[in-house]
Amino acid sequence: MPVPDIDPDGAVAGMPRTLLRLEGFAVAVAAILAYRHLDAGWGTFALLILAPDLSLLSYLAGPGLGATLYNAAHSYLLPALLAGIGLALGRQGAAAVALIWIAHIGLDRALGYGLKYPGGFGLTHLGRIGKAQRHGDQKRSPD
Repeated sequence: MPVPDIDPDGAVAGMPRTLLRLEGFAVAVAAILAYRHLDAGWGTFALLILAPDLSLLSYLAGPGLGATLYNAAHSYLLPALLAGIGLALGRQGAAAVALIWIAHIGLDRALGYGLKYPGGFGLTHLGRIGKAQRHGDQKRSPD
């Protein structure tokens, strides 16, 4: 008997997916409020909020490298390290950039854009997006 919250592509589904998306929204709101507290300027925020999406260009080299570099830019690991270092060293600029980066990732998660699998840009840990979502009911080739 199939388990309803298991996606055949390895993506989370059901209530866990909803919780991860809500978590992303909460992280984005917290990062934006923390950024406001730093008083770093909204022009900088507007300029950098989409910067992590430059990692999409790595898909020009193929889906494997594209997924790896996209995931590196869309994981909380690097901005959390940058925020920690910035705060520890009293570098407000580094902390501000980290908070913008974290807000971007949180918004992506809230919208359902997850970390990518090397099988294609549309295959994410939060489910299929784009063309992959529209073609998700087609028969999959064997692995």
